[in-house]
Amino acid sequence: MKNVHLIAACGVGMASLAGMFKDKGFRVTGSDVNVYPPMSTQLDELGIPLSSPYAAGNIPADADLVIVGNAVSRDNPECVEAVRRGVPVLSMPQAVAEYFIRGKDSIVVAGTHGKTTTTSLLAWCLFALGEDPSFLVGGVPGNFPVSYRLGAGPRFVIEGDEYDTAYFDKGPKFLHYRPRIVLLTSIEFDHADIYRDLHHLKESFRELVRIIPKDGLLIACADYPDVVSVASGAACPVAYYAGSPPSPSGLPGDAWEVGVAREDGDFTRFPVRRGTGEHELALRLPGRHNAANAAAAAIALLHLGYGFDRVAEALSGFTGVRRRQEVVGEFGGVLVIDDFAHHPTAVRETIDAVRARYPGRRITAVFEPRSNTSRRRIFRKEFAEALARADSVVVAGVFGADKIPAAERLDPEEVAAAVRAFGREAVHIPEVDGIVEWLSATSRPGDLILVMSNGGFGGIQGKLVGMLSSRSV
Repeated sequence: MKNVHLIAACGVGMASLAGMFKDKGFRVTGSDVNVYPPMSTQLDELGIPLSSPYAAGNIPADADLVIVGNAVSRDNPECVEAVRRGVPVLSMPQAVAEYFIRGKDSIVVAGTHGKTTTTSLLAWCLFALGEDPSFLVGGVPGNFPVSYRLGAGPRFVIEGDEYDTAYFDKGPKFLHYRPRIVLLTSIEFDHADIYRDLHHLKESFRELVRIIPKDGLLIACADYPDVVSVASGAACPVAYYAGSPPSPSGLPGDAWEVGVAREDGDFTRFPVRRGTGEHELALRLPGRHNAANAAAAAIALLHLGYGFDRVAEALSGFTGVRRRQEVVGEFGGVLVIDDFAHHPTAVRETIDAVRARYPGRRITAVFEPRSNTSRRRIFRKEFAEALARADSVVVAGVFGADKIPAAERLDPEEVAAAVRAFGREAVHIPEVDGIVEWLSATSRPGDLILVMSNGGFGGIQGKLVGMLSSRSV
């Protein structure tokens, strides 16, 4: 088999898979209808041709395999064409498992929050410690040029998504990844378009825990009661970690305790304790949530036989992930930071982390409701509470609002009003150009603009840079 075509190739996982197939010697083509960086840039740099919009003719005549992203429907013209021709069709997780994980020890990072950062962090540490790991992550790690790597070493580190797999497989992606070690960072309700409620979501994580072999390991964050509940079903050993002090009751005495983080220049420093032993770790990323992510990675590395000093050194060299508290730059005295936050917990933790790292700056949080959960009314109160931790808030229009029934749809003005009730300045501005104009009129030197969206957000980051740069001339 030599020729592979990917439908929805600009998805973070699909774009990585495209590069992996190319590195393995396949000829790769792709298509998508929603093209935006960083993955479109990655595909271009890899020399992988990308067609848009979808059309039957996008599939090369000599295609041997078609891979479909999970957002692709059965009636997509390229899916219809692949079936008509009799070309084999796989989901992304099926292809990853069959062509890349087979024969490796799989380390799966799962959870509602922190998957991309923790996967990237663990992959980097294994690399820095002298292994030759493979990895696949839903973002672009700062320590690597692209979002994947094919190494000759025995381990494959992969971000395990709980979202469904494909139109022909509604189970979660992570069930395909043959885990030997699982890092479970958090469980909260999300993906309201495919999960009925939290109980339904937890069932998927329970399935993941059940397929860890008895000689494997589950590393579980006990700060989340639902993680503890799910972890109780593991047949393998469980290593718990939690904040200081551990919040749930009844944790085993050898649980890891992540102490209070403190900012120290470009680093966040925090102690990690188990029993009477204590060690300090340092991470370039701000925030207690990233300290917890680093602790989970450290536990995995210790389990693999590395000493604490070597692990600490590797962790300190991690530079982060694109669009995760990524500093775009400072323009006219205004610092711009880009983040992928789209769940109330992530919004809260991101704002808190940025405030701790940049004390004294007035923070304007710009939030786009774009994910399938954030576009709905489910978390309207929680979003207001989280956003109110900023000094000023802009709530953009709901992305693809017409696809959400009006009775279920988030009302951005209602969220802005709730933020104002907390005593913060807050406005709802539907369009990107209007947001940029408002920021131009209200931002001043010393401010920090924090952009939060899990999509392209109309290219707002570039427009902000252009506006602030021209204003400072």
